[in-house]
Amino acid sequence: MKKSVGLMLACMMLATMISGCRRQVNVEAVESLTTKPTEATATIEPTNVEPTIDEITSGEATEMTTTEEGNVETVTTETATTEAPTTETVTTETPTTEAPTTEVVNTETTTAGNTITESGLGFYGALNVRDGRLVDSNGNPVLLRGISTMGLQWYGQYVSKETLEFLKNTSGMNVIRLAMYTAEGGYCHKDANGKTELEALIDKGVQAAIELDMYVIIDWHILSDGNPNTYKEEAKTFLNKMSKKYAGFDNVIYEICNEPNGGTGWNDIKAYANEVIPVIRNNDSDAIVLVGTPTWSQEIDKAMADPLAFDNVMYTLHFYADTHRDYLRERLRTALEANIPVFISEFGICDASGNGSINESEADKWDALMDEYGLSWCIWNLSNKNEASALIASWCNKLYGWSYDEWSQSGKWFLKVMGK
Repeated sequence: MKKSVGLMLACMMLATMISGCRRQVNVEAVESLTTKPTEATATIEPTNVEPTIDEITSGEATEMTTTEEGNVETVTTETATTEAPTTETVTTETPTTEAPTTEVVNTETTTAGNTITESGLGFYGALNVRDGRLVDSNGNPVLLRGISTMGLQWYGQYVSKETLEFLKNTSGMNVIRLAMYTAEGGYCHKDANGKTELEALIDKGVQAAIELDMYVIIDWHILSDGNPNTYKEEAKTFLNKMSKKYAGFDNVIYEICNEPNGGTGWNDIKAYANEVIPVIRNNDSDAIVLVGTPTWSQEIDKAMADPLAFDNVMYTLHFYADTHRDYLRERLRTALEANIPVFISEFGICDASGNGSINESEADKWDALMDEYGLSWCIWNLSNKNEASALIASWCNKLYGWSYDEWSQSGKWFLKVMGK
């Protein structure tokens, strides 16, 4: 009997010990499950930015020299460097190290009081000029922003639906300018077959723009020829053919003289425009027509003092940020305050040679002014030419699908301002 009692007491003590051990293990397990997990981090690269220019462009009153296109040139001027991107730590379930894509901003409000609607042909339709502003058929402000090609005779390979679609999806741009050089081996220097090939490139670009709901500028790109009257008859023939072919499309804009220069005055340009614009109007009664101004399209004040009598006409101003600074911005502001319709159909963020120093500080001042007045613009140029104004890195031979690093410094600035 005593042995049985002792055995029972021993079993009870053992059970108590086992129960205590189990309670200790369960507490430790709960504490382990309630410990917070370590936060994951992702490195986000900020979006950087863009620039461009015309082959032989403008000095204020300084004559520029002509450089031959198509050859690889060595940049001898100092190129500004972009700052290294900062690293931002964020909490995320799926870490990524890819740079973010540029978001397309649907609306933009300018400090001049205009509300810019979502870009694209589907939102604007036919364009008009009213009270010095580019508007849609209901009088709502329109904003067109995009890129100008380099001369089609040198870099026509970039004119394709694939390229334009990538540019539209990447940057949100809604206009492409097709630079049909008149001289420098361009249209007026070609035989019949050469002219046909260049016209085919124009058609390829226009058709792609139609399919992608983009606007397209057919640019009669005078430059070394200086005076638009030099090839006036050729201009009339070409623009008659183009305006007849695309009369039914609201997205086609005509630029009739890129950069008059070499002493060409406003009277020369006005006489030319008074002959050429009626040729376009005979086929397309209300298409937007862009008209260049003296001294590489810088003397907008001359057009302000003596404007053309046609409707739906805008005057072009071109700038290169490191050369053209406060004085030209003030000239532009004066014209805009006088309700002169202005389209910035070409600009770059380097100097006026197109291959000099990049000045993002001055470029940002220009960008702020264009935003203030809701101005439409095209940046120069869509190519990988070895010069500061080209948007694609000179070592990159891809025609679209560029990574962020495959854009030039000018191209990165473009992406920055488009992504604001």
